[in-house]
Amino acid sequence: MNKLAILSAAVMVALTAPSALAKVTDAEAAKLGTELTPLGGVKAGNADGSIPAWDGGITTAAAGYEKGMHHPDPFSADKIEFTITNATKEKYKAHLTEGQMKLFELYPDTYKMNVYQTRRTASVPQFVYDATKANATRAELVSEGNGVKGASIGVPFPIPENGLEVIWNHVLRFRGVDVKTSRSQAAPTAGGSYTLVETAEEIRFQYSRPEMTLDKLAASNTLFYFKQVVTQPARLAGTALLVKETMDQEALPRQAWTYNTGQRRVRKAPNVAFDTPGSVSDGLRTTDDFDMFNGSPVRYNWELIGKQEVYIPYNDYKLHSDQLKYDQIIHPGHINPEFVRWEKHRVWVVKAQLKEGMRHIYKTRTFYIDEDSWQVSLADMYDNRDELYRVAVAHAINYYEVPTHWSTLEVFHDLQSRRYIAMGLDNEGRMYDFDAKLSEANFTPAALRRAGIR
Repeated sequence: MNKLAILSAAVMVALTAPSALAKVTDAEAAKLGTELTPLGGVKAGNADGSIPAWDGGITTAAAGYEKGMHHPDPFSADKIEFTITNATKEKYKAHLTEGQMKLFELYPDTYKMNVYQTRRTASVPQFVYDATKANATRAELVSEGNGVKGASIGVPFPIPENGLEVIWNHVLRFRGVDVKTSRSQAAPTAGGSYTLVETAEEIRFQYSRPEMTLDKLAASNTLFYFKQVVTQPARLAGTALLVKETMDQEALPRQAWTYNTGQRRVRKAPNVAFDTPGSVSDGLRTTDDFDMFNGSPVRYNWELIGKQEVYIPYNDYKLHSDQLKYDQIIHPGHINPEFVRWEKHRVWVVKAQLKEGMRHIYKTRTFYIDEDSWQVSLADMYDNRDELYRVAVAHAINYYEVPTHWSTLEVFHDLQSRRYIAMGLDNEGRMYDFDAKLSEANFTPAALRRAGIR
């Protein structure tokens, strides 16, 4: 990976030093909400002022917004400060990842990054902040990092001591409680043609429920339930997937079921994990690529490299707008860069190296995790020849009716085929419903069969 700007040698040493899986002290936890944000980011801005101080993020909806609408851009008046192109990328190399540099190289005439003023808009409800502070002194990794205990609702490790804690912060970050979505994805050919795949999804986040307790989580060992049903095109409609994700993956691995319309049967699907090709993905992402990373971390050694200042997609309300058509977004090689907003933010950098004796199509993965939200913003994936294989980009906004900072679109670039898959397209569809009332009865094999029947 590139030698990006390190915030300080002292920080680097502290973050990469070997660490026991220990909880932080009360004195360290007291920094949350003072010198650190309530979720553990550095509250102050950077030295040159290009990253401002965090002042609470977005806490109110934009003028004119009503639930059910696509989210108006609260920063529509912001102007582009500068644009990075293949011709100028070396000037900004200190704040670019190897994957970003490679995209400039592959698409020198069309790929660019419009960089805007940095706005630290990430926020979550107060009960999540409160839970995060409680988690800080009691959460710990279990099963050699394959699970977490002593945490509920909030971020488990707001002051992380190793790479595993950082990746679990991403996996357990707050994204609402009950959510229903209607989203689309496109995997264009090299020439730009594509067939839209539409899905209906339901997620019940057990971990994040306001009433959740440590005892309830320990008893259920359930992080979330996820159900996905393909609604278009006709040849795929009715194909369905159900996942029960566990907190301690050693005690009980992920449980998954699929429904096949041809056989009209629900089948247990233990292979819905790790590097199995993602459902209806045209082979352009793995199962554990979904949400930038999900599932058990057991196949990798996780190294915390440190913090760096990187240009990442942020406040991508323009890309999220219902004024856009999918044809305006989906272009050959990459999505239309005119609709993407890049900002400089501090990110945690975590390197995942495949363990000896383990199998995965990605030998190495480097993740760039936003310090304010714990959202993985960028990921570079390398094959078994140590060559850059895929580049993943999460385009995030603050869903300010919740509030939560979450991706509105995820793009996975396959550098070998020069194709990509764009997941989460909702410009022409209905907006997320964060007020859905979903019970555990929505997430049974019988419910999956009912959802899949055409």
